[in-house]
Amino acid sequence: MKGVSGKTNHSSESSSSDQYDYSSDKTRLSDIDRQKNIEKRLFTSSGIRKGVGGVELTKISKVELFIKFLKPITWIPVIWSFICGAAASGNFGWGDLLGSTFWLGILLTGPLVSGTCQMLNDYFDRDLDMINEPTRPIPAGEISLKNATILIIIWSALSVIVAFIIHPLIAGYVVLGIVNAHLYSANPIKLKKRLWAGNIIVAFSYLVFPWIAGEIAFRGEITIPSLIIALTYAFASTGTMTVNDFKSMHGDTRVGIRTLPVVYGERKAAILAAVIMNTGQLLAVGFMFYIQEPINALIIIGFIIPQIILQLRFIQSPCTRDVWYNGIAQNFLVAGMLVCALAIANLH
Repeated sequence: MKGVSGKTNHSSESSSSDQYDYSSDKTRLSDIDRQKNIEKRLFTSSGIRKGVGGVELTKISKVELFIKFLKPITWIPVIWSFICGAAASGNFGWGDLLGSTFWLGILLTGPLVSGTCQMLNDYFDRDLDMINEPTRPIPAGEISLKNATILIIIWSALSVIVAFIIHPLIAGYVVLGIVNAHLYSANPIKLKKRLWAGNIIVAFSYLVFPWIAGEIAFRGEITIPSLIIALTYAFASTGTMTVNDFKSMHGDTRVGIRTLPVVYGERKAAILAAVIMNTGQLLAVGFMFYIQEPINALIIIGFIIPQIILQLRFIQSPCTRDVWYNGIAQNFLVAGMLVCALAIANLH
């Protein structure tokens, strides 16, 4: 969610800002120009004042501004995890796509809970966003801290209420998710500064909790096989979080946030991210064989192979290919989640 960094020194193994190379790499100019064009199109549609990103003011409504504050792009993985959990329950069918439980779950995991967590992140990261993403509503001056606080309180309350309507247990997981958002972003704990801890807590909030919520919504309980698969993919998603960290290396280095790219440098962090993503998925493959679902296991292996091919290219220039990698490779990873969920459903 932050701006693209310009680091090109692959041998750095320290988070010290004096080892951070801000020089331009001629071989990446085309990637940077392409990114600037994308950012310009985004700026002109987001109501940012003149001077931010060098773009003229574009008027947007309060509703559009609020939606921007909720950051809809971040809802997708959480909603997908809920759907996979529902599929794993064994009680979810095509007819349920029109049911109130399903759509309340989509509303809960997307606009409500994910939106609340994004607003909290924006609130607590407003100083960092001035460096990495100055077009966000708070640093751009579009939403005041007072109004942001009011919106967060209202949205948190609505999230818990809707969760309770679906199932009381889900309300408890929603509260945990909101608490995690505070732990991740708020001082003095601010887990995002603590290397692995930040990625782990986000993985639980974005994948494990919504997966569990989906299973509870349609089965009324949590099953061990379903939880195991959720945990394997949560482990894999910590690698995905590392890929997301590359675009904020510049700001993270300046303010002392110890992400893997900042601590280990571009190349080592990219390799580590790839190993984590692949290991998590291979653990899921092993579990598929364990529960005697070999076809599902082979399908997931088929999804891992193109990811490895993409990773070889991503590792060459992580800071300019992070968005490109996630835009393609993530499709294979999340498809594997559904394949595993369907295998779990066969056990019931």
